Amino acid sequence: MRTAEIKRKTAETDVSVFIDLDGRGESEINSGVGFLDHMLTLFSKHSGFDLKVFCKGDVEVDDHHSTEDIGIALGQAIKAALGDKIGVRRYGDALIPMDEALIQAAIDLSGRSYLGFGLELPTEKVGSFDTELVEEFFAAMTREAGINIHLRQLAGKNSHHIIEGAFKAAARALRAAAEPDQRFLNSLPSTKGAL
Repeated sequence: MRTAEIKRKTAETDVSVFIDLDGRGESEINSGVGFLDHMLTLFSKHSGFDLKVFCKGDVEVDDHHSTEDIGIALGQAIKAALGDKIGVRRYGDALIPMDEALIQAAIDLSGRSYLGFGLELPTEKVGSFDTELVEEFFAAMTREAGINIHLRQLAGKNSHHIIEGAFKAAARALRAAAEPDQRFLNSLPSTKGAL
């Protein structure tokens, strides 16, 4: 079973994440950050991963610590659930339209973390959510998962649409990369023999 559960507790947050890479896209999300709840719910749906996220954080300060620590825990859960990566496709990409926004994501489960963040968000906030936290979330998740993600904005004027398109594109690309490759189920997708 490709599942993992991560718990992370600091002076600022208490986070619990469960993921099942072979799920049905069902989720229970309570991050304490309303907009992030919405993004993680659709991330679960479009990745097909079952996802449970709970966080009690210092949101009276702001949403930064909760958002970043959830990204950290989610990245650790993805890495643990992928295990040795034998039989996965390794690469995935998606091109997602969200009204006027068009977002591309490409992912490599390389074991080397890199975030190419190419979103230009025209507003500082969506509701009460600081839009700069989108990059913080993806940077934390990418680093801890040990994966390579490029996010590119090809069109878009509405911050909500751009961010939602990015979460959907990342979800679809990660789903494709993590799927078992039926032709090579007992093989590691690398000529180096390690990912």
